[in-house]
Amino acid sequence: MLVHEFLEGSTKRAPDKVALICASQRLTYRQVEEDANRVANGLLAAGVRRGDRVAVWLPNSVEAVLAIFGILKAGATFVVVNTTTRPDKLAYVLNNCQAKGLFAPGRQAEVIAGTIASVPSLTFGVLCEQELDGATAPQSNLQSFPAMLATASSERPASPVIDIDLACLIYTSGSTGDPKGVMSTHANVAFAASSIIAYLDNVPDDIIINVLPLSFDYGLYQLLMTFKFGGTLVLERSFVYPAATLKRIAEERVTGLPGVPTLFAMLLQMDLSRFDLSSLRYLTNTAAALPVEHILRLRNAFPWARLYSMYGLTECKRTLYLPPEELDSRPSSVGIAIPGTEVWVEDETGRRLGPGEVGELVTRGSHVMQGYWQDAAATARCYRPGRYPAERLLYTGDLFKMDEEGFFYFVGRKDDIIKSRGEKVAPKEVESVLYQLPGVVEAAVIGVPDALLGEAVKAFVVCAPDANLTERDVLRHCVQHLEDFAVPKQVEFRASFPKTESGKIQKRDLR
Repeated sequence: MLVHEFLEGSTKRAPDKVALICASQRLTYRQVEEDANRVANGLLAAGVRRGDRVAVWLPNSVEAVLAIFGILKAGATFVVVNTTTRPDKLAYVLNNCQAKGLFAPGRQAEVIAGTIASVPSLTFGVLCEQELDGATAPQSNLQSFPAMLATASSERPASPVIDIDLACLIYTSGSTGDPKGVMSTHANVAFAASSIIAYLDNVPDDIIINVLPLSFDYGLYQLLMTFKFGGTLVLERSFVYPAATLKRIAEERVTGLPGVPTLFAMLLQMDLSRFDLSSLRYLTNTAAALPVEHILRLRNAFPWARLYSMYGLTECKRTLYLPPEELDSRPSSVGIAIPGTEVWVEDETGRRLGPGEVGELVTRGSHVMQGYWQDAAATARCYRPGRYPAERLLYTGDLFKMDEEGFFYFVGRKDDIIKSRGEKVAPKEVESVLYQLPGVVEAAVIGVPDALLGEAVKAFVVCAPDANLTERDVLRHCVQHLEDFAVPKQVEFRASFPKTESGKIQKRDLR
């Protein structure tokens, strides 16, 4: 199945159903389909051909959605880049993927003109959200999005691609270096979307709210999955104003809320009784593990909703999910393999490990992506030969253990493990204890050089506004709940943490 057929199939089944709600705009499936066809025909007229990469540097918006599906319908590969990305990093991504075209905000006309000059492969830009001012840039390589919709045909172009062609490049956040483009075929995306839809029990009546950027695969899949099962997507710019989002949930009778730990930490500090959130059927979490304390508080705040704790990474989209009925008995687990896939834990010699043993999580299935764009060395490190010819396994770089019933538990990144006094300390274990301390909103733990210990455990803590915690309070709590070698030697209080666009704490910046 091709990804743009998600939209085409739902349009055929329910053309007049509202597919997309964004700010004051409400578009039916028919309207999205016809406008996406116009974008596709406009791109074809601009010289885009099968397999070309076209980038989308836009905030969550109707234009971004139409651009994504228009690019797919033209037979090209879309690359969504977060609008907070600096121009120099944008140029790096565009040069890396050799982008042919770029959708960008109209207010960035001068930046885009300069970017086109610095990216040899880039032949045109489409400026969105406002009309292009002809005085700001040459008309030859910049056009306006409204003009493209006004002049291109709404007829569906013939699709030249098959399901093993690339649908998108999703660039990783680059927390350890330059961002890498994960290559996702139409088949990869279709399988991952179908598997997730299956365990979430999504139906056409579902209304999903997305406050996560479309450049983040978790946010992107809310769009793709909703259009696949024929639901309605409420697309928000961000979660900067939580009260406005909660009001929107109540007004639109939203049934699904995808979130990340940062979002849920903010929710748990609010008076939720002011909003009618009774329509919520489920909440999902990924990007980083939810602290057990937050899971318990979310269960109390939303007793009628199902809470899915999940684990995944861009290189395979999703790997594990915990069925909500297992939350009470194993709240610290991130679950079992998603439908149609296989996972296990290996040691460094390639031996499969049994219950209780810690090793690297390995993933097998049709959701395992093709590797990193033009980076054979990085691909070889993470994607290794499988059981059959041409099959690839994904070595996640994450340490896990499994219990006797086959449920998996995240231990930490292989490169995050702290070695103190000759003992191995998993930051997540210390962070989980910190979250149990009343008043702690967010916590992060790293290792810092120490002449005596090798590495010392250092804790960073963000507290609630009304908390009066001291370093002594934090250390006393840790001494009561951790082995002596895992107790932090330093505690630093912060007003906030540096984060990636997906809400993960940037530990590199803390260091």
